[in-house]
Amino acid sequence: MRVLGILGSPRAGGNSDILLDQALTGAKDAGGEVEKIVLSKKKISGCLDCTKCNETGVCTIKDDMLEIHKKILEADALIHSVPVYFWAMTAQMKAYLDRWCAFFDAEWQLHKAYRPKMKGKRIGLITVCGDPSVSTADPIVHSFKNTCQFAGLNLMGVVQASASTKGEVAKNEVAKKKAYDLGKKVATIS
Repeated sequence: MRVLGILGSPRAGGNSDILLDQALTGAKDAGGEVEKIVLSKKKISGCLDCTKCNETGVCTIKDDMLEIHKKILEADALIHSVPVYFWAMTAQMKAYLDRWCAFFDAEWQLHKAYRPKMKGKRIGLITVCGDPSVSTADPIVHSFKNTCQFAGLNLMGVVQASASTKGEVAKNEVAKKKAYDLGKKVATIS
């Protein structure tokens, strides 16, 4: 089971990063082969809505997202981890997710070549917000739930945590355990 971790936080060693590492450790302990992509270290432009990918399934923008598309298709599962920035996902995660357009044709169906690699793909989501109420991240959860439902992906679970200062979540044993368990869940063949 190949598990790809996607970090949407620009803060290395921050709370989202800590929880993603916990999830990837869980996936590895379940026998998964893991890899982490840090979106802030990649060049990912926003979608131009040029619609060329509707015909070809390949984005015309020549940046790091082309390689990430390949890794998404090769992975059996994806675990996304992202903090809340102004009541939404970070710009890095939004640009990444918008560029998923290349997987779809003009009728918003998965391209025939991608369908077998995408349908039922396991998805995990981790959100972290500075607000004591983790529901502040609900708009991000809503976005991922809708994306999974729309594309026929399998949302395996969501971990929502609250932490303000960098690294604070490292003291939250409950959040770390939930992230670890999410990683194990997405990597376990049922």
